[in-house]
Amino acid sequence: MPVISSPAPTARARRLTTTFYLYAFLDDFVLLYPVYALLFTDTGLSVAQISSLFVIWSLTGIVLEIPSGVWADAVSRRLLLGAAPLLGAVGFGLWVAAPSYWVFALGFVLWGARGALQSGASEALLYDELDRLGLADRYGRVIGRASTVSLLGALLAIAVATPVFAVGGYPAVGVASVLASLLCAAVGLALPEHRAPAPTALRPAGPETVDPGSGGGLGGSAGASGDLVRLTPAPVAETGAPGQLAILRVALAEARNSPPVRRALLLLPAMVGIWGGLEEYVPLLAGDVAPAAGVPLLVLLVWAGVMLGGLLTPLGQRLTARRFAGTVGAASIALAVGALTGRPAGFVLVAAAFCALQMASLVADVRLQESIGGPARATVTSLAGLGTELVTIGVYGGYALASTVAGHGVVFGLLALPYLALAVGLRRAGAGRHRR
Repeated sequence: MPVISSPAPTARARRLTTTFYLYAFLDDFVLLYPVYALLFTDTGLSVAQISSLFVIWSLTGIVLEIPSGVWADAVSRRLLLGAAPLLGAVGFGLWVAAPSYWVFALGFVLWGARGALQSGASEALLYDELDRLGLADRYGRVIGRASTVSLLGALLAIAVATPVFAVGGYPAVGVASVLASLLCAAVGLALPEHRAPAPTALRPAGPETVDPGSGGGLGGSAGASGDLVRLTPAPVAETGAPGQLAILRVALAEARNSPPVRRALLLLPAMVGIWGGLEEYVPLLAGDVAPAAGVPLLVLLVWAGVMLGGLLTPLGQRLTARRFAGTVGAASIALAVGALTGRPAGFVLVAAAFCALQMASLVADVRLQESIGGPARATVTSLAGLGTELVTIGVYGGYALASTVAGHGVVFGLLALPYLALAVGLRRAGAGRHRR
């Protein structure tokens, strides 16, 4: 993508990143987050009914993940980022206005659609806008900070929800959540976007061309591996194929023909999906080792690790493939040992593991964005999002099954093992590319 001629690209980048950080903050500043489970139980829902709502939530994201990526490439990423929070606002408003099982189900469908519209579109818009300014190398730092800002928004929402709920109950936190979503939508529409919509017809990538100056190896610095394959899909005359179907074909062709893209699409879901699923069970693990009053502090410690991991993303980008693999392996061991100690002190290791895994996940996302060369960036990114959703559901199912015969510490230890295998695979893959 050509770099624009701008007298002040840094000022434009500052406006882009500030708006992006504000969007990330407001997206998670939802006061209903810490109390919606209580709303469900107070309405009379059983545990089975609540679990079914989570399934509806996940399935909605899976079904809409790829179509939303295609829409982002075909129409406007900014438009999707502006529309997504409106869906959440409608859902949150319905929950407190007319609480019932089917209204909650509708709200989760809207919430799942909200997440799907944002997935792929946000990363693609940010990377392309930075690339346009000649600042694509800042993507890792920005996306890492955005993840930390997002968590800060969630933490502040938890802190604010308590006094707001005490004063006005569910209606008050519901109204606050709707307002935050409306503000988030306005900020999303304020994001800059200079990309023209994709042409109505695209041809799949032609012969592969190698860009020896770009880095495709996960865990290495940009330009280190020299094996990044750039696909060059180009617009052609209308062939009668629907524009969105053509975009999907281009994305699938890039995923199939580009080794760096293919590696990132395999790594990113495995890296994010496992610890992302385990994060939901951290309070249960904490409840096994500390009294109820101490559980929030242990959970906060783990969240602090995740936030720090986001800030360490630039450091992770500078790791060699060997050290990147070693970091993932060390995180696997720390997670297993910390969970199996059965003591609050073990949460220091758990937090360190989550820190390293968050950093590694964001580095994998950076490498994916760097390796995408075609016009279907949001769609390719959504392929990774779909894989992450599937892995996460697998973690939920595996955790539920394993917890019938083992305690939370043992289940955490078992689910840490895939990261050790992943580290070995990354080490061997990096050594193989180095020998070539």
